[in-house]
Amino acid sequence: MNRSLAKLTLFVALVFGVAVTQAGSLDDFFVAVHRNDPATLQALVNRGFDPNSFDEQGEPALVKALKLGSLEAAKVLMNAPRVKLNATNQMGENALMMASLQGRLSEVRALIEKGADVNKSGWTPLHYASSGTSPAQSAIVDALLRDYAYIDAPSPNGSTPLMMAAKYASSALVKQLLEEGADPALRNQLGLSAVDFANQAHRADVAKMIQRVIDDTPTPPPLEQGTNAGQ
Repeated sequence: MNRSLAKLTLFVALVFGVAVTQAGSLDDFFVAVHRNDPATLQALVNRGFDPNSFDEQGEPALVKALKLGSLEAAKVLMNAPRVKLNATNQMGENALMMASLQGRLSEVRALIEKGADVNKSGWTPLHYASSGTSPAQSAIVDALLRDYAYIDAPSPNGSTPLMMAAKYASSALVKQLLEEGADPALRNQLGLSAVDFANQAHRADVAKMIQRVIDDTPTPPPLEQGTNAGQ
């Protein structure tokens, strides 16, 4: 009986010790992310610590690093052998979306090269790129489109990247999306178009630009009806 109790006590102690160690490592891990400390992160990853760990807010470490601007930490995480590049937080945001929004062109290119998905259901990296205001947004949009991002991707309520650009981005980026083939006539589930988004933001020049493209787009002729049965 005493021997069995001793074994049970030892087992509990070992399990408790592992749990404490893991908790301590998790704290060290996210402190390193916040401090942009690549050396500590690399040491933890080399010891087998999961680079896909979530913080208390449900944020994947890589998304967190990019959100904080901890770019050296983000580089370590992107290069970790088991990293899940498309992991999302509770808002459905992944690393490529965060890098796209914040104008992190080098990180966007690295994520795409490593296989990050440019197309996902709901909000996409192109929506986020089209909402940013950094000087790199145009190059980021170009990088996503070159990797076959769907230019008219619908958000959960049907809003497109062009609508987001019309409200938030530079007029040059709006023009870029239009020249790349974005459909200016689409409406979301609330019945709002890109012109409406621009007007909501009091951007009359952007609204006029989009409306001009709509007005200049020829209406396709109606299909001719056959005169004979079977035509």
